[in-house]
Amino acid sequence: MAQKQITIYSTPTCHFCHAAKDFFTANNVKFTDYNVSTDLAKRKEMIEKSGQMGVPVIYVGDELIVGFDEQQLRGLLKI
Repeated sequence: MAQKQITIYSTPTCHFCHAAKDFFTANNVKFTDYNVSTDLAKRKEMIEKSGQMGVPVIYVGDELIVGFDEQQLRGLLKI
């Protein structure tokens, strides 16, 4: 089964963003990271898609997770 596409919208100063990325790395989960503190187009995209201003905003396939919810991520990734 192909891995779902993982996208995280984050900022360099966000503790929960780092925790989420560390979780993905520790579990060998590939992800695409967008730094919304400098990438204004991706910040606009994140807000339009999620309605959220805070980070992290994580997409696992089409599933939206706001914040770092390890249990929810484990369920969606089946790990």
